[in-house]
Amino acid sequence: MAQPLTRRRLLLPPPLLLLMLLLALAAHHQAASDPPATHGGMRASGTRSLLQQQPPPPRLDCPKVCAGRCANNWRKEMCNDKCNVCCQRCNCVPPGTGQDTRHICPCYATMTNPHNGKLKCP
Repeated sequence: MAQPLTRRRLLLPPPLLLLMLLLALAAHHQAASDPPATHGGMRASGTRSLLQQQPPPPRLDCPKVCAGRCANNWRKEMCNDKCNVCCQRCNCVPPGTGQDTRHICPCYATMTNPHNGKLKCP
């Protein structure tokens, strides 16, 4: 007659078991010590805001980009000055030299001169 199948217990060696326990405790301690992120006065449940996770966009080389934008302008120096101000504030300059691409950079396209209300950026 065949012997009945017996369940074998998988016993971990004591050092490995101790290591797993320490890793679990360290992970729990790390999660407990992180302060919860807040957004608008409300606590998020242990998540961080998207703004904290993503690096800021790289800054444009404004003088170079504006030199290209103002290449065909008849008042290049004034165009470059205004374009550089707009580029520093918006970190965006529409491609090309014409007015047809302004919509690509909304900040650039809608910035106005506070004294006369005209568009500031060339």
